[in-house]
Amino acid sequence: MTSSLQSSEQQVGKAGPQILVAIPTATLLSVVQIMVPRPMLILERFRTGGGWIEIALLAAYAAWLYGKMRDPKKAPVWRSRIWRLFSLVFFGQLLVGLLIDSRFLMTGTLHLPIPALILAGPIYRAKIVFMPILFLSTAFLVGPAWCSHLCYVGAWDDLASRARRIPSPLPRWRRPVRVGIFSAVATAALILRFSSAPPLLATWIAVAFGAASIAVMLTWSRRAGQMTHCLTACPIGLVGNWFGRLHPFRIRLAASCTDCQACRRACRYDALTSDDIRRRSPGPSCTLCGDCLASCHAGAIGYRFPGLTPDAARRAFLVLIVTLHAVFLGLARI
Repeated sequence: MTSSLQSSEQQVGKAGPQILVAIPTATLLSVVQIMVPRPMLILERFRTGGGWIEIALLAAYAAWLYGKMRDPKKAPVWRSRIWRLFSLVFFGQLLVGLLIDSRFLMTGTLHLPIPALILAGPIYRAKIVFMPILFLSTAFLVGPAWCSHLCYVGAWDDLASRARRIPSPLPRWRRPVRVGIFSAVATAALILRFSSAPPLLATWIAVAFGAASIAVMLTWSRRAGQMTHCLTACPIGLVGNWFGRLHPFRIRLAASCTDCQACRRACRYDALTSDDIRRRSPGPSCTLCGDCLASCHAGAIGYRFPGLTPDAARRAFLVLIVTLHAVFLGLARI
């Protein structure tokens, strides 16, 4: 009887955090279902009331996924899988919407799915649109984790970087080049705006930038084993890193670190160089992906948040990021 009771208590203890993921997922999607006049959930567009079924499925999925992500050793594999799943669903809906049924599109007003346009678009149009609001809201909640969990293009760079098992160091010049690309994108958007450039010209410039970004992934990212597009060519990645410096969530190395460098070999974001490890703090390009946790045999790496233990900080982060992933899976479309 006692052992049965203890087992039941353990099951309830494990289910508690998963319920904490299911509830905000269902709540956020329910607000959209009730408040937005145009049906936003796919099933609602095909059958009245279908959105509520989709909400229940996504809430259950979020609870299940939290259980899978809870183990730090398995989390890196699951992070890559669900990130690719999100990208596949995002671009798959775009293709189906364009080729088969327009109900798979968000509004019918298409825009190019290039992350740099989250910066350039509002500058060129002189107005704030949906994507910058979505990005800034996400950055407010989880800091730079957009770049390791939620970016619809970043999943491609992650896949390309996996072609090399152990990442190689990146040159120091990539950091000033990154700032230069950010400045160039913002400046180009301003020039196009004030010169009254036709939208078609702006579109072709954006397409060229997107093609160059893919080329960086297929060449440099594959050779280096690092996410060089996200670390060098993407201006939104730089904005995400700026938020990372301000956000209370952190990853830190404890004094028990043995300097074995295993975490450096696990990091695809050039955030754990030898100097960073000696300082016991990841570099500014850290995106809170958490892949380094599984690599540390001393258990010296962990999430930090003011007032929380490392384990509680990681649980809180997982609740937020898994909830956002499930919500994005249901709503993020073009």
